Amino acid sequence: MSNHPNYQQQMNTLLEQNSSLGVRPRLLLHSCCAPCSSYVLEYLSRYFSITVLFYNPNLHPPSEYKIRADEQIHLIQALNQQITDETHRIKYKIEVFDPDEFYREVKGLEQEQEGGSRCEACFRLRLSYTAQYAKEHGFDYFTTTLSISPLKNSALLNQLGEQLAEVYGVEHLPADFKKKGGYQRSVELSKLYDLYRQDYCGCVYSATRNQ
Repeated sequence: MSNHPNYQQQMNTLLEQNSSLGVRPRLLLHSCCAPCSSYVLEYLSRYFSITVLFYNPNLHPPSEYKIRADEQIHLIQALNQQITDETHRIKYKIEVFDPDEFYREVKGLEQEQEGGSRCEACFRLRLSYTAQYAKEHGFDYFTTTLSISPLKNSALLNQLGEQLAEVYGVEHLPADFKKKGGYQRSVELSKLYDLYRQDYCGCVYSATRNQ
């Protein structure tokens, strides 16, 4: 059995506490792509005022960034059409694409296997930016959609989130979105909204090794 905390249960407890208090906190949600965010937004939009942060300097080629960013906006607009209270509608921030940020972060780790130290450096880069942005713009929580993937290490993602919460002084929302059918639901929603689903994580190394 795993010795890691049950992050899904931790999140559900927090959601129940906030709901019982009538609280609707502000959440900054880092998203890697529209398909991964679909279930997360469907689920969490009931509990939070959400802003999606699309910050992914790891993507390759540049055209991939534009495709994913456009699909993210498309999904959010579609979901917002179903939210009658305008104050609850999902907002988004699409950051300027600068792949040099990623290459600087993973320099020397180019030959690492998928899921190894290069991926950890990439997670840290994107989560650090998210935590800093959340602090600077007054969000109550931050988290990422990355844990919805069966190929991503949710324990590592949550550990990084907890570390960065201490560094930047903003709460990290624990999560393991693949649990309770989350990943399967994201596949269903991707079909429903006709979302582009890529067949590699995003960086040049994952694209090359998937060929």
